[in-house]
Amino acid sequence: MTAPLTVGDVMTRGPWVVDDDAPLRQARSLMVEHEVHHLPVIRRGTLVGVLSDRDLKRALDPELGLPPEDELFVRDVCVFDAYTVPPAEPLERVLREMAARHIGSVLVTDSARLVGILTASDACRLFADFLQSSSPASLSR
Repeated sequence: MTAPLTVGDVMTRGPWVVDDDAPLRQARSLMVEHEVHHLPVIRRGTLVGVLSDRDLKRALDPELGLPPEDELFVRDVCVFDAYTVPPAEPLERVLREMAARHIGSVLVTDSARLVGILTASDACRLFADFLQSSSPASLSR
């Protein structure tokens, strides 16, 4: 019998991060440059939250009445109560929790140190690979 998959088995290791006092435009540039939708947020080297592209878009919505982008910092719009799990956490449990809470990413920590990230996009790719490997055509090979 094989062991169930864990978050550590499928997470993206060493994700890009952004400091909480970085200008918002710097975070947006990082996301665009590295083609990511989530950035773990750190303060003096310690993980404190997560910033999503959705958070960025919401903050830049003129109807919210927030200051202009040049006056906003990551700490002004990031989520400080990010969902975190250890690498050994069963993947099924994490995916169910992400779905139940409608969240797009989970930060993976080992002894409070960021070691990876798992996003909804990662989960979709994993599921697509699973479906491809279990399709009738692949089973008859």
